[in-house]
Amino acid sequence: AGLAVVHPVIGILGGMGPAATADFYSKIVRATPALRDQDHPQALIWSDPSIPDRTSALAGDGPHPGPQLADGARRLERGGAGLIAVPCNTAHAFLAEIQAAVDIPVLNMIEETRDRVIEDGLVPARKIALLATLGTVRARLYQHAFARSGVEVVVPPASLQERVAEAIACVKSDASDARAGELLASVVAAFFADGIDAVIAGCTELPIALAQVSALPLQVVDPTQVLAEAVVREAFASTDADSAHRSGATVQKGVAA
Repeated sequence: AGLAVVHPVIGILGGMGPAATADFYSKIVRATPALRDQDHPQALIWSDPSIPDRTSALAGDGPHPGPQLADGARRLERGGAGLIAVPCNTAHAFLAEIQAAVDIPVLNMIEETRDRVIEDGLVPARKIALLATLGTVRARLYQHAFARSGVEVVVPPASLQERVAEAIACVKSDASDARAGELLASVVAAFFADGIDAVIAGCTELPIALAQVSALPLQVVDPTQVLAEAVVREAFASTDADSAHRSGATVQKGVAA
């Protein structure tokens, strides 16, 4: 059967919310080029739904989640994780605190998504729509990420943002609630009417909701999928680099001999 290749252990700092974390891990599994169980990288999931609400914290209406996020990252590192992914867009407003808490890489979902959008040429009109929590919108996470690329990030007006928030709440309470998809479909239709070509599903509950919609007029960018593919890329890149290093060392020993 052959020996299993050892990849860095993937650490998932999740629970924001639990359904989104499960969706993220499922996407990692599907993104992994594996023929058997042993081809998959090992993973540690720290799912902590008690982490304070990120949007409330950014609005000044709730406790700061940074310390608890940092604690979760340290738990993953102590458990043997070689890299960390955070499948929560709004939590990236506190990414610096997470990164400062550990000595292993913490991937940036916002920047990975920006890079994918640019590389795939999804913004010919230099505009992209954003569906996200009010916290992500107000923190301008995607706006800042795209600024250097000259791409305008368009957010819904207040009335439509309320529908986005309601859709997110629907998924958090019942991931199979079809009402979430219906709410988002009306928002996406409004973006399409404004001539926008693509939309970022910038909250990890939103891809779950949008999967319930049979046809959408815009290209949907799924940051959860982008992050899952980035995790797999990094895990396999580390393995390839280690293999190359060991192969090089073997050659050098042979020459010396």
